Amino acid sequence: MQEDIHELNSIEEIKNEPGFNEDLAPTTLKQRTWNKWHIASLWVGMSICIPTYTLGGILTAYFGLSVMEALFTIFIANVVVLIPLCLNAIPGTKYGIPFPVLLRSSFGIKGSNIPALVRAVVACGWFGIQTMFGGLAIDILFDNLIPGWENLGGYGQVIGFFIFWTLNIYVVLKGSESIKILETVSAPLLLIVSAVLLYWGSSVADLGQVFGAPANRPEDAGFFGYFFAALTAMVGFWATLALNIPDFSRFAESQKAQIHGQIIGLPVTMFLFSALGVIMTGASVSIFGEAIADPVTLIGKLESGFVVVILMIMIILATISTNTAANIVSPTNDFQNISAKLIDRRRGVLMTGLVGILLMAWDLMRVAGIVSGDGLEGRYANWLLGYSSLLGPVAGIMIADFFIVKKQELEVTSLYKSQGVHSGYNLNGIIAWGVPVILAILGTFQDQGNLLRGLYDYGWFTGFLIGAVIYVILNRVNK
Repeated sequence: MQEDIHELNSIEEIKNEPGFNEDLAPTTLKQRTWNKWHIASLWVGMSICIPTYTLGGILTAYFGLSVMEALFTIFIANVVVLIPLCLNAIPGTKYGIPFPVLLRSSFGIKGSNIPALVRAVVACGWFGIQTMFGGLAIDILFDNLIPGWENLGGYGQVIGFFIFWTLNIYVVLKGSESIKILETVSAPLLLIVSAVLLYWGSSVADLGQVFGAPANRPEDAGFFGYFFAALTAMVGFWATLALNIPDFSRFAESQKAQIHGQIIGLPVTMFLFSALGVIMTGASVSIFGEAIADPVTLIGKLESGFVVVILMIMIILATISTNTAANIVSPTNDFQNISAKLIDRRRGVLMTGLVGILLMAWDLMRVAGIVSGDGLEGRYANWLLGYSSLLGPVAGIMIADFFIVKKQELEVTSLYKSQGVHSGYNLNGIIAWGVPVILAILGTFQDQGNLLRGLYDYGWFTGFLIGAVIYVILNRVNK
């Protein structure tokens, strides 16, 4: 092993601490088996998902960008987000510790629950959203396999939701190795399916018309104002993983493996699958006479039942691989961080699943026809902007703490001890997080062009910088 990989010699002095359990314990050298291809496969599996497919449409419809501008923004955003991803992954790989334990260094053992729970709720929201899409895929799959299933109407999707929910929970309960195997197996298959869809879409769509469509903004409006707001939303897409990447990098065999794996797996995959979404949405106009941005609905309209069945199975597999890695592992660890002795991994997983159901309760009633209203797509853009303002400061504080304040050296045992330097609340971290969050919230009540409004529209970037600067200053003042 390389010199930048450390193993805790013994857990005897911390195993009885209230902040310790087996899932939050530092990984051993034997557990660090993920090479760069496992990490890359993780990102391929997480990137090839329905929300990624719809990103191009979100940027053109809600952020006033042309198709080419949207794809450029998506690529730049994923290059940008690689920086905090790789930096926050370093302590996870070096010390084998998960995200909530690393948070204790900057927020304190009790204080770490504040950002951890914010991150957990966001992940549970994404879990619910992905499970809604997965439930729709199962509903369409059963429509083509089970006679009379279509008579269930919206209740078929509700049943699909809970079937898909169960599959996700089962995979995570099997442990990190099952996730690694799922990602490794699904990634190459999903790339093949994506290539087939791209070939089919490009053969029936007028690509010149798709890529030459004008931007959906006033003719005299400048590009950069729209671009930076869209860039913030796209960075926000992976703002969650930029925090909890230690949950995965703790299993990497080296720093080189986690960095190279992320560079290989993230930017190109996100760009290509987003481009696929743009082309297929354009193709849907030529084929079906309407723009269909949801790939599940689009594939469900194909005439060949056999093709629909095969592609739905692939979409279900893709969404499980995304959901388990991106949206269940982290909140499970975050919930355990509240009371490590009381909440084990099984209970943490079930808590994540239950919160996901609660957050999607209204949408489940909507698809069942009990209530009426807009679907998920209408709330997507504000969702990305809103939570990026909450999570950007956390990323800045974590990076500032490890690289500037702690100079890349952590006393791992102190992160578990209820009596010591990290016990209780670290007010430096809480204040550094609270200030930019409050400013961003105030910005939501301001008109466009107002300074405070900019702290919301560009919340991940401004929050990241303000949080990091305040944290460093407070640590130097309060030495």
